Parts: sequence; structure tokens; C-alpha cells
Amino acid sequence: MVYEGFSYSLTDRELCIVFEFNLADRHSFRPEIRISHTAKIDRDIISDSLIRNIIFNMGMVELISYWKAACPPGVIIRAGNLSPDQAEWWKKLYLNGLGEFFYENGIKPGPDFMDITAEPPEDGIVPETFSGSGILVPVGGGKDSVVTLELLSEHANCRPFIVNPREASVASVRNAGYREEDTILMYRSIDPLLIELNGKGFLNGHTPFSAMLAFSSLLVASIYGLKEIALSNESSANDPTIPGTKINHQYSKSLEFEEDFRMYVSKYLCTGINYYSFLRPLNELQISGLFSTFHHHFSSFKSCNIGSKTDSWCGKCPKCLFTYIMLSVFLTKETLLGIFGKDMYEDSSLLFIFDQLTGLADEKPFECVGTTDEVNIAVRRTVEKLGPEKLPVLLKHYHEQSGLLEPVAHDLERALADFGPHHIPGDDMVKHLKSKVDAL
Repeated sequence: MVYEGFSYSLTDRELCIVFEFNLADRHSFRPEIRISHTAKIDRDIISDSLIRNIIFNMGMVELISYWKAACPPGVIIRAGNLSPDQAEWWKKLYLNGLGEFFYENGIKPGPDFMDITAEPPEDGIVPETFSGSGILVPVGGGKDSVVTLELLSEHANCRPFIVNPREASVASVRNAGYREEDTILMYRSIDPLLIELNGKGFLNGHTPFSAMLAFSSLLVASIYGLKEIALSNESSANDPTIPGTKINHQYSKSLEFEEDFRMYVSKYLCTGINYYSFLRPLNELQISGLFSTFHHHFSSFKSCNIGSKTDSWCGKCPKCLFTYIMLSVFLTKETLLGIFGKDMYEDSSLLFIFDQLTGLADEKPFECVGTTDEVNIAVRRTVEKLGPEKLPVLLKHYHEQSGLLEPVAHDLERALADFGPHHIPGDDMVKHLKSKVDAL
């Protein structure tokens, strides 16, 4: 696999990027990214060298989607330079960020499964110094980014950032009080040839999208002079999907990746832009509790990936059921019916997914869902609220089987009081978040 090069054009209103990859000298790919905006870019904020360096690294992430089609042992980088330490950093992202992909495709990669070859920088690497103000907040349209945007908007100057806009993400920004011209949009397209090859039997599967979001956010923040990037990844993103392994659907949302990315940026790209997850110290119960106070988002938010194209809840996937379970602790049945269109606890076809989420099955689903402890606390609280004689299908099943489960690590009261490790800058911002959690 060869990363041949990239090109870009930057105007006052748009940044267009094209990457060039080649697989086995037979298949050439040219994926594109376009960042559009209504606010004029100040070209004096960022140097051309920093733009090129960040875009080159964005291409390193984009390359993963095309490399995985055949998993060739060698990756040759011609588009730019990498030190040996940088190459090892990227190799780690390949092996960990593709953990789910390898597992689903029956691949067991060892340390020598693949290597990245690149010419090292001639004059060493000196990161550029960057100075800015304000916070970039990536918004996906789910409950987590809504909580981050709403809480930070009370505290600081924010700019929403949406990748491949859909109605839920646009509505989240609008309902939080932002105008269209306040929002930065990025459109990312996959080369159609990759989809064609997948149809012919080339490998396919989950890639670390959040790593692409990290480098894309860095580029956007630097162009607009924003000093912080506030993600919405929670503590449960650190939890492995397959128990007893390091295989994690959410690896590029984990604290480990966050720390690695912060190190990489400060050492090889620039200093002065702070990347962190605002919700990192919180668990899913706390985030759901905070979201339940933002009633003006109930009709528009969507956490379902399957229904994203139709802006709907599919009502059949792990993400839908997990979100329903979490919110059932804080919202009435009538409110949940208004959001999801049905009582998901009454859907017997969700029994296996329910068992996966609660730990009655051996493995969690490969989705962005919380820990089994968090789910069990939520389910037991809902059972307690309803009483054993009025339980819907899934909760009745749970009540009958719950003796098979390990004891829950924390009860609801303790879970709502937790505040974990984080990289949130400034004591005032930490106090702001902590005060909201304490109010739960």
C-alpha cells in the first residue's frame, strides 16, 4: 500500500483536500474532504507548513480505510516524512484501532503483521507554536455531543463542527441556539472504487473514525484560531468490547488514544491547541441524566447509526436499546414513547441484544454503548420503579435471570456521584461540569 500524495486548495470560504493512495499498483484511490463555512478564514492565523503537515497526517488516518481492504504487510509513505517514532505511533493505531475489524474477519495480527516505511525528516521536527481562543465542539447529533455543546455554551465561546451533516446534527446545533453561519461543516467522501472492491470480496469492517475526527478537528481549530477541541467521549469508551482482551470498538475514543494524540500533536505538529473530552470523567448514567434536562432536544437527537440516513430510530439495534435503557432511569414512559415511537422493553426480538448489554451474553455488541455495570444499574432502577408485577417483556426476563449476574459495582447514587480522570483544562471548567453532575 502506498500513500502517494495529497493536494489541497484553501479559499476564504472553503478548503478542499484530495488524497492519493495505491494498492498493489492495481487500484488507485482519491478520497476527498471538503470543509465549508460562511465565516471568512484569516490566512494570517496559520502557516502553510502547518496546514500541509496536518493534512498529511489526516491522510495517514484516511489511508487505514483503504489498507484494510487487503491488509498488505507493507505501507510505503511518499506523501511526507515520518520519524521512526512516528511510524511506530501509526502502527499502534492500526493494530489497536482495527481491533474489531481483525476480530470480525478472523485475523490475529502479531507485532510484525505490518510495517510503515517512510523517509525521516531531514532537519528533525520542531512543532509550531499556535495561539488562539474559543472552543471547537464536534457535534454528531446524539445525546453526548448535545450535553457537551449545551454545557460549554454556558461557559465559553464555542464553534460547532459537523462531519457529513445530517438532520439530527444540524438540529442539535440549531436547538442549542447557534446560527447556520456559526457552524463549520466537513464533507468526507469514500472513493467509490473501495465500495466496488468490497462488493467483490475485499475485506471490510470498522475503522477508527474518531482518529480521523481528531486530526480533522485539529485542522479546523488551527484554521479558525480556536485553542481547544472538546470531544464528547465518556469514561466507558475505555471499556473493552470483548472481555479479557484489548479489543475495543471505541479505541480511538479511549483515554489511551486521547493521551497518545495529545503527545503526538505537541511533539510533531504544534503546541497551543488543547484536545480533550469534556465528558471523560462521566459515566453514561450521568450523561443521560444531564441530557434528560434538555427537553428541547428530545424530538431531534438521534444516536442510531442504522437510522442515520433517514434521521430515525431504527428501534432494532444495540444503540437504540442502550439509549432507551439509559434514559428510562430519568424519563417517563410517555416521554420515551414520544422519542422512540415504542416501548423497547416490550420488543421480544431485542432479547439477545438486551442480554449482550446486561452481561447475560458472553460479549457486548460492537457499538458505542456503555459498560454492563452501567446498564445493570439502569435496568435495576427501572425494575424498581415499575415493580415486579408490571414488568414489560425484557424487564420480566431480566428479573427472572438476574441472579446469574455478577454483583453491580456501584448503585445509582454512587454512580451519579463519580468523577473520573480527565484532561479538561482549567479549574473553572471542571467546577462547572462538576456542579452540573452534583445537581443530579
